[in-house]
Amino acid sequence: MEDVSVWLTIVGLLIIFSIVGLLIASKVSPIVGMTIIPIIGAFLAGFNFTDLSAFLTDGSERVMGVVIMFIFAIVYFGIMQDSGLFNPFIRFMILVTKGNVIIVAMATAVIGMIAQLDGAGASTFLLCIPALLPLYKELHMSRYLLLLLVALSASVINMIPWGGPSARAATAIDMELIEFYLPLIPIQGIGIVLILALAALLGIREKRKISKKAAAGEITKEENINILAIADNFTQKQNEEMATAKEQPRDIKGRNWANLILTVLVLGTMMAGLLEPQYAFMIGVALALPLNYQGVDNQMNRVKVHAPNALMMAAVILAAGVFLGVLNKSDMLEQIALAAVAIMPAFVIPFIHVIVGILGVPLDLLTSTDAYYFALLPIVDQIASTQGIPSVSTAYSMMIGNIIGTFVSPFSPALWLGIGLASANMGKHIKYSFFWLWGFSIVLLGCAILIGVVSL
Repeated sequence: MEDVSVWLTIVGLLIIFSIVGLLIASKVSPIVGMTIIPIIGAFLAGFNFTDLSAFLTDGSERVMGVVIMFIFAIVYFGIMQDSGLFNPFIRFMILVTKGNVIIVAMATAVIGMIAQLDGAGASTFLLCIPALLPLYKELHMSRYLLLLLVALSASVINMIPWGGPSARAATAIDMELIEFYLPLIPIQGIGIVLILALAALLGIREKRKISKKAAAGEITKEENINILAIADNFTQKQNEEMATAKEQPRDIKGRNWANLILTVLVLGTMMAGLLEPQYAFMIGVALALPLNYQGVDNQMNRVKVHAPNALMMAAVILAAGVFLGVLNKSDMLEQIALAAVAIMPAFVIPFIHVIVGILGVPLDLLTSTDAYYFALLPIVDQIASTQGIPSVSTAYSMMIGNIIGTFVSPFSPALWLGIGLASANMGKHIKYSFFWLWGFSIVLLGCAILIGVVSL
């Protein structure tokens, strides 16, 4: 029996290290790695096709609700972005700044939060960077401050169920997504307050830097910034993008108000537990399409535009179901945890989930998001559970500690898009932002411990 346990531990570690290594080296896609490697591992461990079928069925059942939710949530918020629901608010925020460096920094954070509501980092950078970069240039503010504030605000909002990390973490511990998310709302609230405070602090620092440069004659400060022209330019660009789209939104009075009410109803029914998330967004999409686009062809073409993003994330989650099904149902994960506990110093074990959470942002520079949640989290969870730490507490600790580093990692394709839009340098962005983001994540994790979201 002991020989079987040792072999399961070895095979389980081979599966995990193979997937993590290949993902980091970009040798395989997450879909390929998390599907093929666990299946090979199952056969190496001595399981047959009947066993494998049971593993895959269990894994698929665990993730199916999340998969459906992702597909419809991404399509829904894509339609909202296409229809211009958030554009008037962003224009208003640009006008509110009135060229004040501190207010610009705080407004940047707010705009980043609003833009990230669709859960897609790429669209956040596409919306924020072109809209705000001209303002930053006019005020001689650093483009790296812009990237930092957008990255930070988007990361905190990315805790939403359709953002990715919450879905991955909930899937890894086999928990209902909304049940997992609701305790995170206070953390997001605290995070928003802390972001605005940090944005004000960084704005003050930036203002002093600009004043020093002006005093040294390095720059010439403009006394009268034409904020209205910058806001009009943003509106014009958004209108041009909508005009170039093959499908034009319905030109009906009050459409944006109707979209806003619909969004509140979709989120409200989901948060209140009246409907499962996947069904709330499914109904939301069914209502949003005819509300915003006329004709079946136009409606389906809008779905096709957002389908690649939706299906890619859904496919990754399904592949993760294979990985988790094999490791859990075969007892490989349990044997790995028991082996780790046997060799780990006793004083570390009760705090393993917090220690890994504290190291979450640096780990984002070393591993991919999928490897962190689907390979590392299950192991830490198994180890922490030997000390009576609830799985959900381990997941919260690791997610809160890691999520802030999402957009400082070179593994993030959305960040590369942001870097390109800002004409910035990845190395300089990491140097400028890394310690601010890491420090913020540790403070936020500390707040989660204080209010009891993460237990010790």
